[in-house]
Amino acid sequence: MNIHEYQAKEILRTYGVPTPKGYIAFNADEAVQNANKLGGNLWVVKAQIHAGGRGLGGGVKIAKSINEVKTLADKMIGMRLVTHQTTSEGKEVKKVYIEEGLNIKQEFYISIALNRTLEMPMIIASSSGGMDIEKVAAETPDKIAKVCIDPTIGFQKFHGREVAFKLGLAKETINGFIELVSNLYRVYKENDADMVEINPLVLTGDNKFLALDAKINFDDNALVRHKDIEELRDLDEENPAETEAKASNLSYVKLDGNVGCMVNGAGLAMATMDIIKYEGGEPANFLDVGGGANPQTVAKGFEIILKDKNVKAIFINIFGGIVRCDRVANGILEATKITQVNVPVIVRLDGTNANEAKEILKNSNIENIISASDLAEGAKKAVSAARSGK
Repeated sequence: MNIHEYQAKEILRTYGVPTPKGYIAFNADEAVQNANKLGGNLWVVKAQIHAGGRGLGGGVKIAKSINEVKTLADKMIGMRLVTHQTTSEGKEVKKVYIEEGLNIKQEFYISIALNRTLEMPMIIASSSGGMDIEKVAAETPDKIAKVCIDPTIGFQKFHGREVAFKLGLAKETINGFIELVSNLYRVYKENDADMVEINPLVLTGDNKFLALDAKINFDDNALVRHKDIEELRDLDEENPAETEAKASNLSYVKLDGNVGCMVNGAGLAMATMDIIKYEGGEPANFLDVGGGANPQTVAKGFEIILKDKNVKAIFINIFGGIVRCDRVANGILEATKITQVNVPVIVRLDGTNANEAKEILKNSNIENIISASDLAEGAKKAVSAARSGK
């Protein structure tokens, strides 16, 4: 689960991580009120969407007067902000964060995320803050510092010192930096975060560290332990189809292709998308109906897939184990009663009750269902159908 920058900063502040002062605004008048509340003569107007790269997309602007605050806020609210982390359609900005301007001496990058290979949290830091960290890692990997934390002992001061030395921090700033990283680790651990990121972390003219930006991703599976964090969810920022799928216990992720996929099991779903690409096609989604699929969940899967106007064909690839193939077949029939299935449906069923399922579909007299004997044939037929619409 993702949250907005202003929400992440509220969490950081409760853990002693300093941030600039700021207030959220839902219209230009509120933005002006917030700027007056902050005082000074320099403000930053920041669009609040769940995506990085807002500055490059025009979603972060400096205002040098109250009138400029109002003009920028009025322009941002309602715009569709396009960044490298959004689709080409972008995301609508519904609120802006008004923040005090700062005297910035230096910018850094710092995050804590799980290193899945080492099975440990890892501190990732760089002296090139405010930039795309992937680009920094690719072009100047020597500027990336990485330090793993053994979860059995947790964060220790020597972890912070190692990162500080690798960043080349001045002696008088090291203690403050170690305290900040220690607090970041507490945020990461105590809230079951997938990642805590500050980009940039700035050093001000008076040698104080502040989180100029903040991003926290949380483990969805752990939200049952964090009802306060779950309340921060902004459904406007999430794909409606993904939200609907989650409510029906379906694992769905929208992609940009035109071949809809319905599969049971995450591994088989990944393999299905791979073979679609191998055949020259593009998957429109990841959809795992799970091991307990029934006619209702299969029908709901159809409904969600068909809401994507880019879908030109659907590939159903089921290996019956826990889920019986006849249940899936009945789900397909149920789906045709609930929603209009007006694209070719390629079906590959194997495993438990596969023969019964094939008979069900054969006797259904549904014209646009195409059978496939194996995965390779199914992928070829699905890609071909999506290209031709037949």
